[in-house]
Amino acid sequence: MRAWQFTNTHEPLVLADVPEPVAGPGQVVLDVVSAGLCHSDVGVLEDEGWLPFLPRRPVTMGHEVAGVVVEVGEGVTDWPVGARVGVCPMTRAGAPGYGYDGGFADKILVDQITLVPMPDNVPFALGAAGTDAGMTSHHAVMTKGRVVAGTKLGIIGLGGLGQIGARVGVLAGAEVYVAELNEEVWDLADELGVTGIARSIRDHADQQLDVIVDFAGFGTTTAEAIETVRFGGRVVQVGMGKLEATISTRDLIMKECELVGSRGGTKDDVAGVYELFAGGQLAPRYTEIGFDDIPDGLDRLARGLVKGRLVARINDAH
Repeated sequence: MRAWQFTNTHEPLVLADVPEPVAGPGQVVLDVVSAGLCHSDVGVLEDEGWLPFLPRRPVTMGHEVAGVVVEVGEGVTDWPVGARVGVCPMTRAGAPGYGYDGGFADKILVDQITLVPMPDNVPFALGAAGTDAGMTSHHAVMTKGRVVAGTKLGIIGLGGLGQIGARVGVLAGAEVYVAELNEEVWDLADELGVTGIARSIRDHADQQLDVIVDFAGFGTTTAEAIETVRFGGRVVQVGMGKLEATISTRDLIMKECELVGSRGGTKDDVAGVYELFAGGQLAPRYTEIGFDDIPDGLDRLARGLVKGRLVARINDAH
């Protein structure tokens, strides 16, 4: 079967012909219908700092996966053939595309503990995006950010994660202010229901933001968030556009603010996002591309040419 595989940093993905997986005890084989493209994929391709997360190479990339069960192994009773599912990348089984072969392939082998049922009215493309972009955004805003009705919430970055995080905040009753350099996507702010949008989070300093979630993480954004958040506020760091940032410890200390990292989420976060998708309250922008277009899609993502989320359609049979 076809698989786009990572071999080394600064090397292009390799299109390989690999054996089809076979389900062992507790395992499930899925036909991959949709697989999302993520800035983390770009990071793996460009930054050696990601290599410790890849215990073996080559590895098939793609950690945002939605598909259909086509084979179950011994002991699997809750997931019948034909079930529509998403794959949570944050379980003890590890993350597809990193610890084991991921979704940029015709089929994927996963442990049954990774599976989340996908409502029938949720498109596979959204189902794939929900497993990481949705899960991560929901977890950062609701769990790490502790956002409740009346919270003044700042969001840095209105890309694939930021648009979901902003909308989740709005649905929770927060007053949301967004920072986004790309003014071409500012029209999305009205659709999401945010209160204000500007190029920098500093432009919202007079709002005395309670919580700022940085979905960009491009070195300076973390420092700007700490500078801007109110006294005693909280900064949640999600984005890993760069793997290092320089911050003002003076601002951190004098404001007595909290700086909290947020990595991924849980199956409950995925299920929560699926519920919002199914109810029509959350409808993030995405663009579908073909399997053959995955390398070009990652290049476009690296050059900042993507609005919303890119999702590859792998299998048209479902």
